[in-house]
Amino acid sequence: MSDKFQAVVIGGGPGGYVCAIRLAQLGLNTACIESRGSLGGTCLNIGCIPSKSLLNLSEEFRKVKNLSSKGIEVGDVKLNLPKMMKSKEKAVTVLTKGVEFLLKKNKVTYFKGTGSFKSKKEIIIRDDKNKETIIQAEKVIIATGSLPVSLPKIEFDEKIIVSSTGALNLEKVPQKMVVVGGGYIGLEMGSVWSRLGAEVHVVEFLDHITPGMDKEISQEFMKILKKQGIKFHLQHKVEKVTKNELGAVVSTSDKDGNKKDFECDVVLISVGRKPNTNGLNLEKIGVKIDEKNRIKTSKAFQTNLDNIYAIGDVISGPMLAHKAEDEGIAVAENIAGQSGHVNYDTIPGVIYTTPEVASIGKTEEQLKEKNIQYKIGKFSFMANSRAKAIDDAEGFVKILADEKTDKVLGAHLIGPHAGELIAEIGIAMEFGASSEDIARTCHAHPTFSEAVKEAALSVDKRAIHS
Repeated sequence: MSDKFQAVVIGGGPGGYVCAIRLAQLGLNTACIESRGSLGGTCLNIGCIPSKSLLNLSEEFRKVKNLSSKGIEVGDVKLNLPKMMKSKEKAVTVLTKGVEFLLKKNKVTYFKGTGSFKSKKEIIIRDDKNKETIIQAEKVIIATGSLPVSLPKIEFDEKIIVSSTGALNLEKVPQKMVVVGGGYIGLEMGSVWSRLGAEVHVVEFLDHITPGMDKEISQEFMKILKKQGIKFHLQHKVEKVTKNELGAVVSTSDKDGNKKDFECDVVLISVGRKPNTNGLNLEKIGVKIDEKNRIKTSKAFQTNLDNIYAIGDVISGPMLAHKAEDEGIAVAENIAGQSGHVNYDTIPGVIYTTPEVASIGKTEEQLKEKNIQYKIGKFSFMANSRAKAIDDAEGFVKILADEKTDKVLGAHLIGPHAGELIAEIGIAMEFGASSEDIARTCHAHPTFSEAVKEAALSVDKRAIHS
């Protein structure tokens, strides 16, 4: 006799475990299945958490090396990479154990193994010893996340040709690293290894980095990264990667057909991610997917089968942990008869380089495309007292507001703590606030957040400090 559950979540990543906890809070007998052996998904185990640990540690290393220019003499600064990696792994272990505790606290049954559909209400769980367990579920939520995409005829070995997973676990600092793809992940990992001593080259097919980002921010971002030593090769197509005894050769051609080879120790392929739907047996039970292998869902996250739902990276929308979390809560509340929803217009995106880059809402390019009339307010961190006091004043805040109503339509930041500052604008947009509302809100002095206030004042050309 198989175990019966009111709800089963396949996947224990940010979307999955949050969904399972919320379902349990709402009174449903819930199970969560995770194949990795530890909870937290890609984000916690091999993605956003370990990468942020390395981004922080590598930035601390860079700062310490340059402290003498600020009057602090520290002597010879050396890198101990194995110790740095252990610090990263410790952070991951603590957090994964924390998630496991939360499931237990909320009385969620946790199965370690790979889940697949036997029927629309039966799930087969196969553990690492190939032992099978069958459970029954009234409702099933698919939250199996995504996998890195490679290029045609180029396979990851996670030593020389690496995905973000391999880039997080290199045993030594490469002399030269080629990053294929100028998106969020590639630039974050490129920044880490650049700070630790690698010569980093970014090869991008488009004529700009960070596709989808506000162009003005993107241009400023590349300018700053160039100053930091990262080299960019735009409008270059990667034709092949050939491994040799020294590492690899990345063969490219530019927009005019000119060939160029890049010799390197390590190649990081960072050209996007794809939904992880392999092995679920979706075709067997008839769950519909789209041309990009994403699961088709309604606005309520329901598939074409009435008891099966999907969230996170396996459905359309940005592949972000916090988007998956919000969807996990929303679908749990929908299943429990409440009105869960996600406002996709206020989902922020953040790049955790130095400086940080953050974005929310519409870009200038999107507003122009939709023929929406708008006003711009900008304020440089060069005029922010806190940023100047700590010598971290690169970048600016940019707010876009409706020309007639003054409603905030989007905001784009590059500068210190941009990932934290964007939350204020997210709240403002969620409640339909105007730039005037932000401008009239008292901000503590001296803080980075004053740059947000000044940018809001600038929308109506009344910034005080610029």
